[in-house]
This record gives sequence, structure tokens and C-alpha cells, in this order.
Amino acid sequence: MRKTSIKDIAAKANVSIATVSYVLNGTRNVRSDTRERVVAAIEELNYKPNAIAKSLKLNRTNTIGVIAEDVTVFNTPDIIDGINDFGDRNDLHILLVNLRLDKRIGRNFSNTEDYRKYAANAVAELLSNQVDGIIYIGVHPRDLTGLIDTEGKPIVYTYSYTQDDISIQYNDEQAAYQAMSYLVNQGHSRIAVISGLMDSIPSRLRLNGYYKAVTEYQLPFDPLLIKMGDWERESGYRLTSELLALPEPPTAILSMNDVMVVGILQAAEEKGFKIPDDLSVVGFDNREFSDYLRPRITTMGLPLHEMGYQAIEVLFNLIKGTKMDSLTMPECRLIERDSVATLKNAVRQK
Repeated sequence: MRKTSIKDIAAKANVSIATVSYVLNGTRNVRSDTRERVVAAIEELNYKPNAIAKSLKLNRTNTIGVIAEDVTVFNTPDIIDGINDFGDRNDLHILLVNLRLDKRIGRNFSNTEDYRKYAANAVAELLSNQVDGIIYIGVHPRDLTGLIDTEGKPIVYTYSYTQDDISIQYNDEQAAYQAMSYLVNQGHSRIAVISGLMDSIPSRLRLNGYYKAVTEYQLPFDPLLIKMGDWERESGYRLTSELLALPEPPTAILSMNDVMVVGILQAAEEKGFKIPDDLSVVGFDNREFSDYLRPRITTMGLPLHEMGYQAIEVLFNLIKGTKMDSLTMPECRLIERDSVATLKNAVRQK
């Protein structure tokens, strides 16, 4: 059986072949009644356009490559969902490569030589599949400048930084400042912070937000309230034990991730502090378990879906050569649950 061609469509709709082409490719405006006749003919004849021929003509395959450093890490699924959301809306194909770095090298992300070969192999695989561009999803926000060569194909990074290409990030400083403002608004002034590793970009930015709030709200500055953790539960436990042993313990703790909050809860229970009656806690990341802990943890939710959506939207515009306006950094949002109490006689801030 002969395959239907655009010539058959043109004859059926009583229009020129060029008009059918304009409708199929969206390259020119066509009168609505004419478009309707062409679409009806396409549906009646069950026409299937030759995607390969079309991609050769446009020099595009409408395929986006995605390199995920590890799909099992908490941030990655929602970012990929955002990428797929935009892809579905714009008829784009998504090819995903999982580097499995968390399994292959553990948490030793500072030494890029340990995983450069995995990233290079992923790029080669995607380029062999004629992708139009690449999105790189990190497992931890850090500088990846010079990690890979895409041989001229556009690339956008997210949940990681780069000095050479576009990277889509959330606003860490704003998020920490928002969390601190919330605690101040609940009447707290003696607020401790437990950070992540200090060679971490998010740690430094979140500390900036903490200091900004301390300055703007004229909170008492006490170096003993600033603790350097390592993102893990044990450091949350150990450092909270130190904070609660102070002659004047804090009334609230801002933890730079939800994992350390688990240690905070354990230490508070051992020291006889009830949460939130004696100690309020705000976490970061909105990990799934934060809603199952007791009490349920108030935390800063990361805009992961928005980051994925924005990353592919930016890449799509780069591929098309469309000029982009300045990018707006997606913001975190406070998820208010049960781990923060309002102090008596609290004076609410504007």
C-alpha cells in the first residue's frame, strides 16, 4: 500500500503543496478555514510526516539529551519531571543518561577527575544520537566549569554551577533569609544555625542569608550559635547537643538540610527539650521524610520542578537562536508544619 504524501493531502484539501507544508511546519500564517481543511485531510488520510526528513531539513531532531549525575539522589526526579513537562508541551524527545555517581564514587565530588570519563562518555553517547542540546543535572550544587566538552552543542546546567555556560539555580541566600524572617516573626531572636560543609556553595550562600537577617533584624550576634556541620544526621545530633548545653541555649535552630534535623530531634529528646515548645526547628530541602517525622518539620522547599522546566526552556531558546530576557532565579518556599512555636509576647515583624 502506497504511503500518503503531502501531495495527496494537497489534492484532498484543494490547496497547494506549499500550503500543506506551511501548516505542517508552522512556518507561515494560513487562513483558519484553509488550515481546517488541511488538518481534516491529514486526519482522514491518516498522514504520518517523515520525522527524519523533517529533521534533516531543519537541521534539528527535536531531541534533548539529559545527563543526570545520579537519578536516585533526592533532587533529580523532580528536575527531570520539569524537563519532561516542557518537553511534552513542545513535542520534544528526551534522552536520559544516568552517571550513577553516588554509587560509583560516593560523595567525593570535589575531585572531578574521578568522574570526568563518565561525563565524557555520556556526552559522546548523546551526540551520537544527534541531540540538539544537553542539560546537565548535578547531585550537589558545585562549580563544574571545564568538566565536559559538548563539541559546540548548547548545554545548560542545573543544580550545579559553571562559569562558561548557563546554569539554572534556586536562590539559597533568599531561602535562608526567608527562613530566618519566619522565625523572627514567631518571636525568636536567639537563633542558631547548623551549616553544611564550608567548601559547599549552598552553605556559603545560606550563611549569607543568615547573616543578612541577623543584621537587618538586629538580632544578637553570638558566634557560639553558628555551627559547621557536614549535611549528615550525626553532625546535627552532635552540634545540637553542644548548642543545648550553652548557658543560654537558642530558642530556634535553622538547619541547612533536613537530614541534620533528624539528629537535632534526637539530641533535643535526650536533653529533655520538647520541639517546638522548648526549641523550634526549620530545615531545608523538603525531603519526603520531613513530613513523617514527629513533629512534622517546617522546611524550605526547593523549586526543583521549576528548575528543570526553566533549564529546558532556556536550552530550547538557545537551539532556536531566540534572544532571551534576563533569567529570574526560581525561589524556594517555606513549608509550614509543626516544628516552630510562637514565643509568648512575640512582636511580629512587618
